[in-house]
Amino acid sequence: MRTITDIQHIAVIGAGVMGRGIALAAALAGYKATLYDIHAQTLEQSAQYFEKFLSDSVSRGKMDAATKVSIIGHLHLTQDLADLKADFIVEAILENLELKQKVLREVEVINADDAIIASNTSTIPITRIGAGLQHPGRLIGMHFFNPAPIMKLVEVISGAATEVWVSDVTFALAQKMGKTAVHAQDEPGFIVNRVARHFYLESLKVLEERGADHETIDRVMENVGFKMGPFKLMDLIGVETNHEVTKSLYEAFFHDEKFRPSRVQQKKVDAGHFGRKSGRGFYSYDK
Repeated sequence: MRTITDIQHIAVIGAGVMGRGIALAAALAGYKATLYDIHAQTLEQSAQYFEKFLSDSVSRGKMDAATKVSIIGHLHLTQDLADLKADFIVEAILENLELKQKVLREVEVINADDAIIASNTSTIPITRIGAGLQHPGRLIGMHFFNPAPIMKLVEVISGAATEVWVSDVTFALAQKMGKTAVHAQDEPGFIVNRVARHFYLESLKVLEERGADHETIDRVMENVGFKMGPFKLMDLIGVETNHEVTKSLYEAFFHDEKFRPSRVQQKKVDAGHFGRKSGRGFYSYDK
């Protein structure tokens, strides 16, 4: 059984937008952070992201150059699964139950029996993921929001088998990382993604029915108080990521019509228009 003071090394599986953000958030909090991905190009993109984020922070006076160097020193990028031996491991890969279980079973084998394994899943119940693991008691949900180094909220989700000490340490870790932690029930979508899903889906339905174009919808939503309209936000998150979350919830709620994925969004995904990351989504961007 570990305590929060035992957590010194955090490993993150998956160097996509969320994974690299979580690794940086850990390093910013002073933890040694190892970021793993099977793709060298994805790791290189992560290194560029770290450099830009930290350089921008220095230029804005949020940190000095020495602090930037120290944080870079806390970050380790790797394609070697053996490097994922850590005190606390966060999985941030695709929203696919079988893939998550496969990777986490491999991680279980190389880690101590009391190492905590967390999933950054945004929709899949932790109990369901844990059912495919050898030690479901040390699995927990730790759901960050994009961009992870900046967004304060973290949902902490215990599965049916999650041990109390695992939940306590995870909650305390989120707080040490400067986050606002909340306990969420182990239901599909947890709190935020279940509630926010209709922010996207109703906006997509208006677009699909030609009630307004996406620029108008965004402008209206921003004028009533939202910091970012739904289409700008989908482009930031990743159109394909947002679509996968919707599909996952649609399946989890047994094809409840209110969670039906959008054909408009599917066309964007089919065309490779993923948003900012691809240079084009609902809007166009300079790459």
